[in-house]
Amino acid sequence: MTDLFKIYKFNPSEISHIEASRNEPHGHDYEELLVGAEGTLKHFIDFHEKIMEAPFVSFVTKGKIHRVVPGLQNGACTMWVIRFRSEFIPETIFQLYSFYHDNANLCFTRDHCFARLVTLCEMMVGEMTRPSPDLAVVRQLLSTLFTMIESERRKQLPEEVQWQTSHSQTFRNFLAILEENFRRPEGVNFYAEKLFMSARNLNLICQQILQQSISEIIETRKLIEAKNLLVTTDKTVAEIGFELGYNDKAYFTRAFKKKAGQTPTDFREDMRRLMA
Repeated sequence: MTDLFKIYKFNPSEISHIEASRNEPHGHDYEELLVGAEGTLKHFIDFHEKIMEAPFVSFVTKGKIHRVVPGLQNGACTMWVIRFRSEFIPETIFQLYSFYHDNANLCFTRDHCFARLVTLCEMMVGEMTRPSPDLAVVRQLLSTLFTMIESERRKQLPEEVQWQTSHSQTFRNFLAILEENFRRPEGVNFYAEKLFMSARNLNLICQQILQQSISEIIETRKLIEAKNLLVTTDKTVAEIGFELGYNDKAYFTRAFKKKAGQTPTDFREDMRRLMA
């Protein structure tokens, strides 16, 4: 996906198309949120399959292997499929990874809370179908949607259950410290010391939850913010690199290209063409 954000409403006519296609487990390079108002969903993720009846939500983080098979419920199937790139909401993306890394699906009841989720989806569709959609408005609506989903998750899974292992709590604390400090040129030892633990143990926890090392997570967070600044500001590449702790423009450009597959300038030009 090349767009920063997409949303569409899935309906029964598309079920036959999916049934006829070669629907193999797969991963993708964007985040995906499914909001099911009607219908069923057979979801293979985290190496097991779950069948859900609407209403439900399911968040698939970038790179996770999964497969969805939607179905009818009382002859109906209505779901919103929301796809976005990590840099669209960079300030919360790792928190979402930690919330959903081992529990992608959440079932709801048909109450006022879920009705508000539907309203937010419809508002995003409405904004995106305008001649010149305002992505800042969509970003706020999406963040609100995740906030409301997380509120429901806390009701269903109290804190002591949701974060039942010390590893999950440590990872959550690491993400909070990272969010405050990723713009600084700090390394692995800085974060380990903040958590009063060895870099080796923190690295093991990060590998267990995100399958990334501490260094990779720090660099990924910097990259997400760099993309965000390239899209939303007119700052030069050197200014953005300096803001994120890179004192050398050439090094920042090499690091960006290694992870993103293109230079910061090329990325900015591509995004501006897509958003024109």
